[in-house]
Amino acid sequence: MPAGEEEAARKFYAALLGMREIPKPAGLLKRGGCWFESGAVQVHIGVEKDFRPAKKAHPAFQCTDYEGLVAKLRASGVEITEPKDIPGVRRGHVHDPFGNRIELISLG
Repeated sequence: MPAGEEEAARKFYAALLGMREIPKPAGLLKRGGCWFESGAVQVHIGVEKDFRPAKKAHPAFQCTDYEGLVAKLRASGVEITEPKDIPGVRRGHVHDPFGNRIELISLG
């Protein structure tokens, strides 16, 4: 993410996706960024000086309440595309506030 955008990361990853922010180790605080977790998964959103979003490579998060999350994201103005290219798999792609692609996969 770009420098100084921690609040935007918190709004997206914590408030919208429902992840919990976790403290970064003291020695890494000066680098900026935020760390989040959900279950056994951690996502470390780091700051890059010449930031460019990851448009193709992406994490995929399994969702226990996919329908509810998609509805929440759409109600918040987040665009989600739901390809139908994998039979039997309900999934969608969103972009975080910085343009990074994220895949959401329904567990149900």
